[in-house]
Amino acid sequence: MKNPSTEPKQAPTAIRTAGRAGPLAGMAMAVACALASPAALAQVDTDAIADLLDTPGSAGLGFLYRFEDSPYIGAGHRSDLLPLYLYQGERFYLNADRAGFKFIDDGTHRLDVFLSRRLEGFAQDDVPAIAEDMDPRNAGADLGLRYRHRLPWGTLRATALQDVTSTSNGSELRLGYSHTWSGDRWSLRPDVSVSFRDADLNNYYFGVAPHEATVDRPAYSPGSGTDLTVGLYGTWGFLQNWRLVGGVAVIAHDSSVRDSPIIRDERLQPAVFAGAVYDFGTAIARWDDDDVPMLLKVFYGRSSGEGCHMARIMTLACTSLDHDEPSSVTGVHWGRPFVERINGWPVDFHGYAGFLYRHEMNDIQPDAWQFDAYMKGFFYGFPWSHRVNTRIGMGAGISYANHVPSPEVTSQARRERPISKLLNYLDPTIDISLGDLFRSPGLKQTYFGLGISHRSGIFASSRLLGSVNGGSNYIYAYVETTL
Repeated sequence: MKNPSTEPKQAPTAIRTAGRAGPLAGMAMAVACALASPAALAQVDTDAIADLLDTPGSAGLGFLYRFEDSPYIGAGHRSDLLPLYLYQGERFYLNADRAGFKFIDDGTHRLDVFLSRRLEGFAQDDVPAIAEDMDPRNAGADLGLRYRHRLPWGTLRATALQDVTSTSNGSELRLGYSHTWSGDRWSLRPDVSVSFRDADLNNYYFGVAPHEATVDRPAYSPGSGTDLTVGLYGTWGFLQNWRLVGGVAVIAHDSSVRDSPIIRDERLQPAVFAGAVYDFGTAIARWDDDDVPMLLKVFYGRSSGEGCHMARIMTLACTSLDHDEPSSVTGVHWGRPFVERINGWPVDFHGYAGFLYRHEMNDIQPDAWQFDAYMKGFFYGFPWSHRVNTRIGMGAGISYANHVPSPEVTSQARRERPISKLLNYLDPTIDISLGDLFRSPGLKQTYFGLGISHRSGIFASSRLLGSVNGGSNYIYAYVETTL
C-alpha cells in the first residue's frame, strides 16, 4: 500500500512489457491537437485525469463517456464520447483535450503551458429549443498557463486561460485542490476547483445578444462570475495494462449565469464520467538514442468508390476506386517501435506520425495537407511467418486536414451532416517482408503492403470530432523500412 498522505506521481499500473519507445508519436499528436479547429463539446475539464499517465515515454489510448444535465433550458440530458489520446514525454504531453510543454516538473513543482479546447456551448446541428435562431455557441481554444504544487496533504494548482480563437475572447482563472489515495490497483481522488470567469466568456456562452432577443428571450448579459466544481474520481487497474477511470462531479454556476433566460435556474449541474484506457507501458529508451530504430513508410493511394466502406474493403467485398470524383493521396509516415512481443505474443506496437498530400482531381475541394498520428499494433503469428513474415496491422489515432477531403464533403452534404477537419484515424494494413520473399537479408525489415487510410467521427458520438457520422477511405499501397 502506498502512503495515502502523498499525491502519487503515477496512477497504479500493472506489469510492464519490455519495449522501445519515444515521444515522436506523442509530440505529433500534440501538434495535431494544437492545430485542430474548434468543435462544440460537452463541458469537460480533464484536469481530473491529468495524472493518468505521468511517466515520461508513457502513452495510452482509450475513451471517456460523460453524461450530464445540459445547463440550457429544455436541452435535457446529453452524453459525449471523448477519445483519449494520452502521452507523457520529458517535455511534451497530450491529455485528451489539451497538448502542452512542461517548463518545470521536478515531482514537487510543475509549470506548463498548453493549448486546450474549451468544451462548452452548442453546435449549429444541436441547438436547444430555447436557443432557436441564436448564433451557435462554438467551442474555442484556450492558451493556458498552469502551476501545480505537490504537498504531503494534497496538490494545489492554478490555471490561467485565454481564448486565442476570437470565439469568446474570454479569460478564466481556475484554482484547485485534490488529494489522492491509492492501492496496488486503485486510486481515489476528491477534487475541488473554483473558476473565476470574465464577462466576455460568460456573455458568449450564457448571454443573449440584442439581435437574438425575442419576447420570451430578452437580451441578457450575465457578466463575470464564479463557478464551483466538486468531484470524486477514481481508477482501477485490471488485466495487465488496462485501467478503468470514472467519477462524478457537480458544478455550481454563478447566480448571474442561472438568471440567464436560456439557462436552467438550478443551483447544481451533475455529471458522471466512465471510461477505460490501455497503457502501452513506460519507455526504456529515448527516441533519439542511436539504438532505437526509425521506421519510414511511403505510400500512394486513391479514394474508394461509393459504398466501399472500411469493413467491406478489409473483407475484399468491395475494392473499387472512385472514378467519378477521383482523389489521391501521397504520404510519408515516420515511426518508432514502442512495445515488442507484448506478453511474449507475436504482437508489436509502433507509434507513427506523418503527413500526406491530397490531390483532389475534382472541383469539390482544393488540394490539401493532412497530418496523422497514431499507435499501431501488428500481429505476425502466422504458421508461415518463419518463411515469409506476414503482418496484419491496425492503427488508431487522430487526423487533421487543413481542407476536409472531398469524399467527406459530398457524403456529409448528402446526409445534411456537419464536417470536421479533426477526425479519428484508423489504419488497417497487411504486408509481407521483401527480404523473406526475395531471400535478401538486407531487406528483412522492409515490407510491402496494402492499407486503408480511414477518417471518421466515431458514428457522430463525439463532439470532439465535430459530431461527424461518416468519413473517407483511401486504398493505398506502401513500402515500410527500418532506417
